[in-house]
Amino acid sequence: MERKRAAMELDGVIGGDDDSEGATDLFRVIGSQLRLLRERAGLTQREVGDRLGYSEDLIRSLERGRRTPQPEFLDAADDLLEAGGLLRATKEEVARAKARARVKHPAWFKDYAELERKAVELNFFSTLTIPGLLQTEAYARTTFMSRQPPLNEATIEQRATARLARQEILTTWPSPMVSTVIDESVLRRAVGGHDVRQGQLKHLQHLSRLRSTTIQVLPMACEDHTALEGPFILLTPKGRQQVGYVEVQSVNRLITDAEEVRILAARYGSIRGQALSPHKSLALIEELLGER
Repeated sequence: MERKRAAMELDGVIGGDDDSEGATDLFRVIGSQLRLLRERAGLTQREVGDRLGYSEDLIRSLERGRRTPQPEFLDAADDLLEAGGLLRATKEEVARAKARARVKHPAWFKDYAELERKAVELNFFSTLTIPGLLQTEAYARTTFMSRQPPLNEATIEQRATARLARQEILTTWPSPMVSTVIDESVLRRAVGGHDVRQGQLKHLQHLSRLRSTTIQVLPMACEDHTALEGPFILLTPKGRQQVGYVEVQSVNRLITDAEEVRILAARYGSIRGQALSPHKSLALIEELLGER
């Protein structure tokens, strides 16, 4: 039995399929209710997002049952859409479903995902794609669909759902302090096409206004930035020392050596100093959106 359990863990399938599927079904039902109430109120997804302080992409994902609806969202949406307590009444069941279900991550990613879930601080330096924690659903799916050799549809669905579920730490309380430096070329690259790129830029615009999230852009005009060796992540789990994480060409490494982590932290500090300020970074994002 123990041998079978270990094999299941390596395959990334442990955690109770029935519980996971039950939670997914519940979130889909709540999403359908949300969509019907929104349409009854004559509002678009963007209008609901604007009035509640969420992105259009988040509202879309919630209606599809791909995100876990948070208690504060259910309260606010119930009031806005005049649901008469219909959405608010689901909070306890959502909490139970969330506790029962476990998100499935690839075996090689589980250690990082667990540390990220417990992190009090996260720092990203990204040169190829938007950090997974900040991606829209459409952008995330594009990254998985673009893989070579191709992933099958079930794997794409599983990994996209797991990536979106990780993002709950941005809106739960207490949320970790998140800072990210994104190379300007990443923002200009039309991953998934114009609409996907525009949706991603709008999502970054929304995230940049969260008190716990700081987004900076490293301009392409920077001639001598100090991290030409590639992207990396620094995270600090609660009550533990800071660690690093690198992932490139299917090679993944969690860095715990104190000296290696110190070097990455020094590089990140230097990169932040070379990047545009958060205010100027937001202005660039809005310029790319055509809003300035």
